[in-house]
Amino acid sequence: MSRRNTAKKRKIYPDPIYSSRLISMLTVRILKNGKKGLAQKIIYNSLDIIKSRSKQDPLEILEKAVRNTTPLVEVKARRVGGSTYQVPMEVRAYRGTNLALRWITKSAIDRTGQSMSIKLANEIIDASNENGNAIRKREETHRMAEANKAFTHYRY
Repeated sequence: MSRRNTAKKRKIYPDPIYSSRLISMLTVRILKNGKKGLAQKIIYNSLDIIKSRSKQDPLEILEKAVRNTTPLVEVKARRVGGSTYQVPMEVRAYRGTNLALRWITKSAIDRTGQSMSIKLANEIIDASNENGNAIRKREETHRMAEANKAFTHYRY
């Protein structure tokens, strides 16, 4: 375990248009080379695409997508007596949200084709409908935890 000071949690400020903390967290995930304006433009374009396709509030669809992709358990490697075990652990709410956003952006980037805003919009819509690569990643994480349920007594 590290002996250094633990990093302080930074306060997340809501984004300027939707005043949502979730969108600011998503902006940080998409951010490249410090170009926050470009990342926000991509997100706002994708939210407009979602609004035009589904005729619903895009913020609600984004929240539903994040809720659907948030994992309940994950596995962490733990060394016991010279061998490493994958120990299932519950995921706290903040970490779950971060993982969900990370998986959504990663699978949006990995999609083929059009611009990033279209790919992100498609991935968010898929995640809110309980399919897509981000949902598959969550299911895979849950399966790993289920398979290693025998090692739960090794929790920290």
